[in-house]
Amino acid sequence: MEVTCLLLLALIPFHCRGQGVYAPAQAQIVHAGQACVVKEDNISERVYTIREGDTLVLQCLVTGHPRPQVRWTKTAGSASDKFQETSVFNETLRIERIARTQGGRYYCKAENGVGVPAIKSIRVDVQYLDEPVLTVHQTVSDVRGNFYQEKTVFLRCTVNSNPPARFIWKRGSDTLSHSQDNGVDIYEPLYTQGETKVLKLKNLRPQDYASYTCQVSVRNVCGIPDKAITFRLTNTTAMKNATFQITPDVIKESENIQLGQDLKLSCHVDAVPQEKVTYQWFKNGKPARMSKRLLVTRNDPELPAVTSSLELIDLHFSDYGTYLCVASFPGAPVPDFSVEVNISSETVPPTISVPKGRAVVTVREGSPAELQCEVRGKPRPPVLWSRVDKEAALLPSGLPLEETPDGKLRLERVSRDMSGTYRCQTARYNGFNVRPREAQVQLNVQFPPEVEPSSQDVRQALGRPVLLRCSLLRGSPQRIASALWRFKGQLLPPPPAVPVAAEAPDHSELRLDAVTRDSSGSYECSVSNDVGSAACLFQVSAKAYSPEFYFDTPNPTRSHKLSKNYSYVLQWTQREPDAVDPVLNYRLSVRQLNQHNTMVKAIPVRRVEKGQLLEYILTDLRVPHSYEVRLTPYTTFGAGDMASRIIHYTEPINSPNLSDNTCHFEDEKICGYTQDLTDNFDWTRQNALTQNPKRSPNTGPPTDISGTPEGYYMFIETSRPRELGDRARLVSPLYNASAKFYCVSFFYHMYGKHIGSLNLLVRSRNKGALDTHAWSLSGNKGNVWQQAHVPINPSGPFQIIFEGVRGSGYLGDIAIDDVTLKKGECPRKQMDPNKVVVMPGSGAPRRPCPQLWGPMAIFLLALQR
Repeated sequence: MEVTCLLLLALIPFHCRGQGVYAPAQAQIVHAGQACVVKEDNISERVYTIREGDTLVLQCLVTGHPRPQVRWTKTAGSASDKFQETSVFNETLRIERIARTQGGRYYCKAENGVGVPAIKSIRVDVQYLDEPVLTVHQTVSDVRGNFYQEKTVFLRCTVNSNPPARFIWKRGSDTLSHSQDNGVDIYEPLYTQGETKVLKLKNLRPQDYASYTCQVSVRNVCGIPDKAITFRLTNTTAMKNATFQITPDVIKESENIQLGQDLKLSCHVDAVPQEKVTYQWFKNGKPARMSKRLLVTRNDPELPAVTSSLELIDLHFSDYGTYLCVASFPGAPVPDFSVEVNISSETVPPTISVPKGRAVVTVREGSPAELQCEVRGKPRPPVLWSRVDKEAALLPSGLPLEETPDGKLRLERVSRDMSGTYRCQTARYNGFNVRPREAQVQLNVQFPPEVEPSSQDVRQALGRPVLLRCSLLRGSPQRIASALWRFKGQLLPPPPAVPVAAEAPDHSELRLDAVTRDSSGSYECSVSNDVGSAACLFQVSAKAYSPEFYFDTPNPTRSHKLSKNYSYVLQWTQREPDAVDPVLNYRLSVRQLNQHNTMVKAIPVRRVEKGQLLEYILTDLRVPHSYEVRLTPYTTFGAGDMASRIIHYTEPINSPNLSDNTCHFEDEKICGYTQDLTDNFDWTRQNALTQNPKRSPNTGPPTDISGTPEGYYMFIETSRPRELGDRARLVSPLYNASAKFYCVSFFYHMYGKHIGSLNLLVRSRNKGALDTHAWSLSGNKGNVWQQAHVPINPSGPFQIIFEGVRGSGYLGDIAIDDVTLKKGECPRKQMDPNKVVVMPGSGAPRRPCPQLWGPMAIFLLALQR
């Protein structure tokens, strides 16, 4: 039974490194998610294009100390638009199913209280294509008797899209163009919302009665398909919405019916086709006869198209009576529409007013509300409601204008944004066609208070006073009716009243004369305005703030040449150390991820200053495992806030300053090594857990040099399609020669009857690239890891190259591990038995005890080889 001992953690005495480690925030935006394209335009503006409904992912990469807090905000399309009220406090902004309204400029603001915040932005362009909407309009240019000189139909196709859509009109399956058909005209009207193209069918012909398709396209941008809508133009008939108007003498600017003045009665119905509608007027049940004082006209230019008007010139008493307008479709099975208008001395224009006590309506949020205006007059027209004090605001129904026949606007479940002034006015149809009469109603929606702070962490040293203040932000009514303070749920005596001048107080305060262990805890201030209540929460204590881990430590990982261990430089500062009592020590807890064992250590400190960088070196961490580190400050009050982070093993990238580091190939970056592009195949990084279960037997190592299944190594796979003589080259980073001699040390594993060669080359960069052989070994060396020390003396900048050459067959896998480049000469003793590892199954111990090694043991091992 093999016993493996692991020292979890060793603590090196901690150090303090001066002042000034606080650094302002720096930020950079990177994108992910489902972008169609990300590009830079002519003014170096970053534009992120995405399809509506896809997922937007933006990440704000930040540096600085303390670790910056990231806040995402957004403006709409133009720079003048205000920031949204909502923000996202996270380094990654993720929006599922993004909508068009969420396009615009996104700002990443990184702030850590040092210097000015870092602000970066990117413009998000959301691409979309709605279903097109098609409406039909008809006009008649001239009317002479019952003969229509010209009948014209307008098919208006409107769509909302980004980018602008391209329109294609089709009759049946044929594409229409005004250059090929004189009977059609295609144009873009002015002053329309959205994108619109109009197909004008001039002087309808028999072939014009057909199916028309409006096809819209954004040219497959972001994979958005084309969309279409079809309308069939027929000569079928329909009528709806009969209305009438009473227009007093326009020339004399009259608003009343007066004898001796002109009077016009108008009648209109909406119909398809509009020009086929005929009107007939009756007075007191008999057809109205035209005379010099009674004129019937059609298509009054001041009224909607195809409207019939009966005009009474020089109104007489005998003209009083009941007038009936009948609209019909001759020869069509459509019922007639009729509207009746009574003209008498009692026919008067409308007036409108608000009932007494109803000018101001006050309700609570979530309740129904009824706004009322009374209309008098004969006939009584409908009442139209709209908002007054909010520009372009819509009514709760979603319409800018809403008609009510009884003058009452009924609102269900009102919200605070419905507060304001509402206008009621008389309609100019189904009554007098005169200036609308109007009145106003004020709606007040009461809602519970909103307070600040909703939650606040209050820190103070023991024995010092604290003032807690809860302020009213908004509410209706905007006043504090009562304020109750509680400590740990227990009601406190009311604090002294806040001195104010005549007005109701807008805040409540509680003063603690001294912070103690007994007075530390949760305080709640419950504020009421008679509609509801809200609470401010305060957490009062003398405990220290959390440490601030320093994430910008250069090269925090240090690997060990002789073992699979590494050390980590842990650095931090203390957040606001002067806010509470001095920090006396830190409690350090280290635990390997996915393990239960935890090492705990107390680290005493002297007085910690703001911005002072504290350092502790964790050693004997196992490659390639990660660890959770927890750090808790302690003061005379006790434990403060804990900070935690995960530290990961990362391979050091060798450079002149780091040449003594050992590369274990545990990180995917493989210490900066790269695959040569001029060779035949590549080296492969793997461990015992990632090996191909169908790999060739009797070749290659089962594990890395440490013998653990998690340890990685580099090897060449010589199975098919590899052929004899194929080469794989692994190239190191470029080193600047700062010493005359270097020693390259590494472990190699060459096991299999078809083993080829392993070569070490040095590539000099003095004058071009010149590769020189420094070491070579061929043939089967057994199922054992062995170490080589190769001296080199480069004359300038250089790289080292491991070249694996395929032998005569597939049982020729070669592996390397634990590569070290060290300044100076190599050890005189080239063969160190402690550096030999015989793999399981070969009959020799994997880690022989040092005390058993002596001259005889070395001799026996040599015989075994």
